[in-house]
Amino acid sequence: MSLGSRIESKGMLATSIFYAIVGIVFLGLLPLSGFAPHIGLLGIFSLVTAYGLLRKRAWSLWLVAILFVTGTTFALFMIYNVLPSAFLLGLGIIAYLILTWVFTAYAAVRRRTFEA
Repeated sequence: MSLGSRIESKGMLATSIFYAIVGIVFLGLLPLSGFAPHIGLLGIFSLVTAYGLLRKRAWSLWLVAILFVTGTTFALFMIYNVLPSAFLLGLGIIAYLILTWVFTAYAAVRRRTFEA
């Protein structure tokens, strides 16, 4: 059985891929940040959320909500502190913030997909 036949919605696949990429990027940035625990936790939660969304687990919606709140807080804090000194990094964080809102809204709209 191929991945395409298990995923009916390309939007949910895109949401899973977004959270997987964010998790990998955050874990990759972990050594550069001096092993800041909040970046590691965001990375781990993002990877677990990507798995849950891909497998259509109901608990993944809770992780999406947690990542929405923590990711938004993290991004706003970073934008406030980084944007004046590192413009490109600030633009990347703004893109992360916008995509987090978009994919959270999509998962919330498609929440009936996860009900057993």
